[in-house]
Amino acid sequence: MKVKKGWLAIQVGLEEEDGGVERFVIPISYLYHPLLQKLLDRAHDVYGYHVDGPLKLPCSVDDFLHIRWRIEKEPNRSDHHNHHKNIHKHLPSTLSFHSC
Repeated sequence: MKVKKGWLAIQVGLEEEDGGVERFVIPISYLYHPLLQKLLDRAHDVYGYHVDGPLKLPCSVDDFLHIRWRIEKEPNRSDHHNHHKNIHKHLPSTLSFHSC
């Protein structure tokens, strides 16, 4: 499936989960969000940089859906860089999800 310009296909899920791995398409702008950056750091620790195929996030589907919901509910999502400078100080230093 082709992904539109400005969007990124990712795989989310833990192999040992009953639900397995699911594919999502997210705006590239989400990559600048601190919560997703923490997941990207975790993906590097788990999978490294040289992985064939789509970007994989080591997180349960439910936890990813919650993270996506948090990103989407923030006001002024279109102004990510300025907004995240202000909101970053209010975010926890670690993800508090079971699988992330």
